[in-house]
Amino acid sequence: MAIQALLVILAVLLVLLFLGVPISYAIAVSSLTAILSSIDLNVAVLTAAQRTFVGMSKFSLTAIPFFILAGNIMNQGGIAKRLVDFVMAILGKMPGALLVTNIGTNALFGAISGSASAAAAAVGSMIRDGADEQGYDPAVTAATNAASSCSGLLIPPSNALITYSLASGGTSVAALFMAGYIPGIIWALCCCVVGVLLAVKLGYKGTPGKFDWKNLGVCTLRALPSLSLIIVVIGGIIGGVFSATEGSAIAVVYALVLAFCYRSINLKSLWKIIVDSAKMSGMVVFLVGVSNILGWVMAFLQIPDAVAAALLSLTSNKYIILLIMNVILLVSGTFMDVTPAILIFTPLFLPICQSFGMSTIQFGLILVYNLCIGNITPPVGNALFVGIKVGRTSLSKVMPYMLMYYVAIIGGLLLVTFIPAVSTALPQAMGLM
Repeated sequence: MAIQALLVILAVLLVLLFLGVPISYAIAVSSLTAILSSIDLNVAVLTAAQRTFVGMSKFSLTAIPFFILAGNIMNQGGIAKRLVDFVMAILGKMPGALLVTNIGTNALFGAISGSASAAAAAVGSMIRDGADEQGYDPAVTAATNAASSCSGLLIPPSNALITYSLASGGTSVAALFMAGYIPGIIWALCCCVVGVLLAVKLGYKGTPGKFDWKNLGVCTLRALPSLSLIIVVIGGIIGGVFSATEGSAIAVVYALVLAFCYRSINLKSLWKIIVDSAKMSGMVVFLVGVSNILGWVMAFLQIPDAVAAALLSLTSNKYIILLIMNVILLVSGTFMDVTPAILIFTPLFLPICQSFGMSTIQFGLILVYNLCIGNITPPVGNALFVGIKVGRTSLSKVMPYMLMYYVAIIGGLLLVTFIPAVSTALPQAMGLM
C-alpha cells in the first residue's frame, strides 16, 4: 500500500512537472491523489489546507526571506569586483591564476549572496575579460566558473541548510552552518585541483613577478567590509548572540549600509530589489507550506517505513544503501531545484539514515551537496547555463571540461558521505551537537 502510494506520488508529480505545472501545485496535487484511496476527499482537502498554514507559520522560516533580501542587495555592483581582486592578490601566482581566482571568489560570493547563479553571473563577468586578454579558452573558464559556483551554497549563511532544518524537524541551524564549511571548502578544493591540472596542461601561467604584499593589503581592506558580513552573522549565530532569524535581519541591515556606502543602489533600485525578493520569498515559503502536505501524507501512509524496509531487504550494508541514495539524489537533482528536492527527500531518506546511526547533520550535508550538483548538470542546471551564457560559449564545448569537474566534485561527495567527521567535526568542536 505504502509503496503504491509513493509510486502514485512520483508518477503524478513527474507528469505535472512535464506539463509545466509549478512545483508547489504539483506536490500538493500528487500528495492528495495518493491519500484519496485512504480517506474522504473533504477530509483530505481540509487537512491539507491546515497542514499548509502550519508549515508556513513557523517563526524560523522568517530567516529565508531576510537572507534572500540580503543576498539580492549584496548582488548589486561593487562586491564581486572587490572579492575578485582580493582572491587574485592571494592566488595570483598559481598556474591558471584566473581559474583558481574564479573558484575562490565563487566560494566567497556564493556564501554572501546565497545563490549559485548569482555567483556564476557576477564573478564570471568579472573574470571573463581578463581571461580573454590572457588567451584562456572560453569553454575552460565557463566550465570552471559554473562548476565552482555551487560551493557557496554549502558555506553559510545557506538558505538550503535552513530549509533542511525545517524539513528535518528542527535540526540546529547553527550546527548545520558550522557543518557546511568543510564540505563547501572540499567542493572548492576539488575544483582547484582540476583547474590547476587544466592550467598546467594548457599552459596557463600565473602572474609574473614577486608576491605583492602591499597589493594584498589594499585588496584586503577593500574586501573586508563584504567579508565581514559572514563573520558578523555567522559569529553571532554560533556565539548565541542572536538566532538565525535575528541574524538574517542583521544581514539585511548590514547589506543595506554597505550598498549605500558603495553607492551601488539607490531608492529606485532598492524598491525593485525588495519586490523581487518578496516574489522569490513568497514562492519559497508557499513551497515549504505545501511540502507539509507531502510530509503528512508520507507519515499517514507510512511511506518512509516502507521505503526503509524495501532498501534493507535489498541489502543490510549501510554503505551500499548510501550509494543507492546518492544515485537517486544525483539523478533527481538534474531536473529538480534544490528547495523542493530537500522538502521531498528529507522525510523519505532521513529515517533510513537515522536507523543506522547517522546524525541529522551529516545527512543534511549529504543531501544538499548532492542537490547542488544538479545545479551544474543538464537538463535544468541553472548555474551551468548561466556560466555558459556569461562565458559566451556553448554546452557542447563546455561539457568535456565539466566531466573532469564532475569526477572531482563527486569524489568530494564520497568524502562527505562516508567520513562523518567531514560534516560533524566543527559542530562537535563548537559544542553544537
